[in-house]
Amino acid sequence: MKPAIFAALVALTLPIAAFADNGRTPSPPGAKVFIIEPKDGATVSSPVTVKFGIQGMEVAPAGSDTPNTGHHHLLIDTKVTDFSEAIPKDENHIHYGKGQKEASVALKPGKHTLQLLLGDKNHIPHDPPVMSDVVTITVE
Repeated sequence: MKPAIFAALVALTLPIAAFADNGRTPSPPGAKVFIIEPKDGATVSSPVTVKFGIQGMEVAPAGSDTPNTGHHHLLIDTKVTDFSEAIPKDENHIHYGKGQKEASVALKPGKHTLQLLLGDKNHIPHDPPVMSDVVTITVE
């Protein structure tokens, strides 16, 4: 077998782990997530059904090494500013590590902000981050 063909075959069998210079998983150009429902400005009842949309990538469970994938995190009344760390897991940072594409969320009456942030296999935002616009809702 020619050395070039052998080298190509060996390269194809090695695991591929792509990371940006900063150690974060790269996101493809144009990738985005968005909240399909509820719409910005909506008045809703609790529990609120939140439907997640994604474009330019695929949803995969946490821990998946498949390129161009991630899983949703719903940010409620908060923002993530440090994209180099794992997304916190608490009442304001909800993880959907099984690959869920919608959720039922109990919210107290009043105004709330919702935002999606895609995380890689380790719950760390991609580089650049794939996050939705903020949606503001009122819960009756």
